[in-house]
Amino acid sequence: MKASLRLLTKRRFAPLFVTQLLGAFNDNLFKNAMVLFVVFSVYSDPKAETWFSALATAAATVPFFLLSALSGQLADQRDKAGIIRLVKLAEIPIMIAGAAGLLMAWQGYAVEIVAIPLMMLAMLAMGIHSTFFGPIKYAILPQHLEDDEILGGTGLVEAGTYIAILAGTILAGLISVQVAAVAVLAIACLGYITGRMVPPAPPIGPPAKLDFHIIRASVNLVSATMHIPRLFLAIVSISFFWTIGTVLFIQFPPLVKNVLSADKAIASLFLAIFSVGVAIGSIVINRLLQGKVSAKFAPSSVLAMGGFVVAFHFICRMWDSGMPPGQFMSMADFIAHDHAFILVLSLLGIAVSGGMFVVPLYAFLTTTVDKSQAARTVAANNIVNAGAMVIGALITLGMSAAGVNVVNQLLFTASMSLLSAWLAQKLHLACD
Repeated sequence: MKASLRLLTKRRFAPLFVTQLLGAFNDNLFKNAMVLFVVFSVYSDPKAETWFSALATAAATVPFFLLSALSGQLADQRDKAGIIRLVKLAEIPIMIAGAAGLLMAWQGYAVEIVAIPLMMLAMLAMGIHSTFFGPIKYAILPQHLEDDEILGGTGLVEAGTYIAILAGTILAGLISVQVAAVAVLAIACLGYITGRMVPPAPPIGPPAKLDFHIIRASVNLVSATMHIPRLFLAIVSISFFWTIGTVLFIQFPPLVKNVLSADKAIASLFLAIFSVGVAIGSIVINRLLQGKVSAKFAPSSVLAMGGFVVAFHFICRMWDSGMPPGQFMSMADFIAHDHAFILVLSLLGIAVSGGMFVVPLYAFLTTTVDKSQAARTVAANNIVNAGAMVIGALITLGMSAAGVNVVNQLLFTASMSLLSAWLAQKLHLACD
């Protein structure tokens, strides 16, 4: 672990680490400030709140499905550091639009007609931003790190991402929407500055013609990647993880409001616990595997994740806030509740075991193929992941429309861990 942490002092890793950390922080600060404000201050219907949360997730996810093939081609055939600079520059006008939407919502000016669509447009644009940055943050590692540093570097990137998600999520629940508007723009500017410090990472393979037909390029990319058995199993396993994570992230705000009768600070806390738990799991699995890329612990990790989801479900079913209708528990009220500790512990267990499951699988993506193909492999993974996340969002909407309450929807996420464990076991047997 100490050897991995030393990477944070190296110019070949530190600027990339800080840049991706700031990007993840800004994504989540903006998204959660938007979702929490709308759920707690605009809508008063559980179905409308779930729909809005799901649509916000879809807006951030659909670009990965449509544009990952192009982003992977660019990352493998152009200087990755140059793309980072362009992408981080684009984040500044995107956040100007997002900040304008937040300020309009705060002022109550044309909230549903102008402010919410403007925020959704910014969310979609940030999804595009992340689509072009996503393949680079993993694919650049084999160029800048030694072979025995890649798993540690991947773990640090994953842990840093979730620490950033944690910080952005917590801050979104604590600050006012107008302060969030200023913060997202300032962080976008800072991210551009750190992005300019990333060392050059020129293309390794010979240049090839870019395919701008996004559907054909996506189909070709996925088919060219998924025929490799270990990649197929790793990508599908990661996709199931993100389906589970997407459903949980959609459910948290309406669950906190309508089942736990708690305020937006608790919703922010839940999202933050999930994020920090995945970061902890990322570090723990790197320590257990001692730098070796292996799926050894993946099946047991995802089964544990499913078990913790079931426990979380039953605790929510037993929950009685004791609050009068229309009033919400404060943070102090929540902490004093008899079931709060076990509820938080089960949520933390979901996240830690999830992080232990997914991090080694990401390392498979960049170590299985030639370095010149790494970005396209990550992009193919992003396409499949995004499709799975959209399906997860649609299933959540379908269950809500069918009258399945948010607590019982948790059992759907638990059931998916069984299939994930089966796939992870096949990967372990095939590769280890």
